[in-house]
Amino acid sequence: MTIGLSKIPSKQENKLAFNTSKSAYKNTAQSIVFVAGFDEDDNTYYTNATAYFKSKNNHVVEGLYSLEEIINWLNTNANDINYKKIHIVTHSNAWRGMSLRGLKGGERITLKNIGKTSEMLLQSTLGVTDETSIVFHSCGLGNNPKLLKELKNIFSMDANPKVTASPYFNIFGGKYAAHYLAQPFYVFHPTAQSPGPMQLAQEIEKTYPHETIDWFTALKTREETTLGTPYSYRFNIPVEWEFEYESTDDIPQLNSKDAILDFVSDNDEMALAMYELNVPLEKFRWTSKISENTLKIYGKSTVLCVLKPVMDVEDKGNYVFPIVENTAVYTTL
Repeated sequence: MTIGLSKIPSKQENKLAFNTSKSAYKNTAQSIVFVAGFDEDDNTYYTNATAYFKSKNNHVVEGLYSLEEIINWLNTNANDINYKKIHIVTHSNAWRGMSLRGLKGGERITLKNIGKTSEMLLQSTLGVTDETSIVFHSCGLGNNPKLLKELKNIFSMDANPKVTASPYFNIFGGKYAAHYLAQPFYVFHPTAQSPGPMQLAQEIEKTYPHETIDWFTALKTREETTLGTPYSYRFNIPVEWEFEYESTDDIPQLNSKDAILDFVSDNDEMALAMYELNVPLEKFRWTSKISENTLKIYGKSTVLCVLKPVMDVEDKGNYVFPIVENTAVYTTL
């Protein structure tokens, strides 16, 4: 009879065995939520999102406004946890990028600057595995797969997590649902120079001729009145440039809107920036200011955004439930 004797492991083998065992017994938390912003004026987006996720008994972390801070938090606190879902709540729009910063105190994340952010944040992130879904509740981000791919890369040094965002707007704290999605439609006017809802309704109808929306009513309505009825809200797009001149005699005198428009159109840098914004120059209110040898040019456009709640085609009369696995309303990479 042969008796099998266990080999006595070396110190190194003991260490490896211990680490493997620890990894195998890591806790898997359902999800964690980073509310990466704070409310301003009468916008309660972050407050409503916080209440929503807390009502689902999720661990909610507030006060971190950059990817750098979020990654540092995970690397400090996720030693024994593999997260199934990591939710990041942050404002976003097609013109100004995400409210979320890449680095603490840095710029808002855009497709232009995300590359530099990626280089500086290239590190392992604890709690992130191949089974993790990182969900950005960031309006319209799902329409920007290039930016979504860059965000995925930041979390993919030692794992291959899924990264998800909706092409629609996220609404928290609604009258008929605590969280739902809405399709946006846009019309613009120079800030403080609105032509009135009738003309704006005619403009937006020309832009979206196949939509059967009462644009005039939607533009005048600021909140949900009945389930599924479109409504609107507004925000501003500011632009600003500074030019230094050797002498005050060299500074152009931009005393009219047309003079400023000509200056912007003739400057390659400004013209390219405005082209990328994809908002007509005439939809901005333009002003200029001279301070010593510096010329400052300011533009501001007001965006009226009509929101049409996304309805469930199978469950008539109800909003589609925002399940991130639903590929009809979420983009996943």
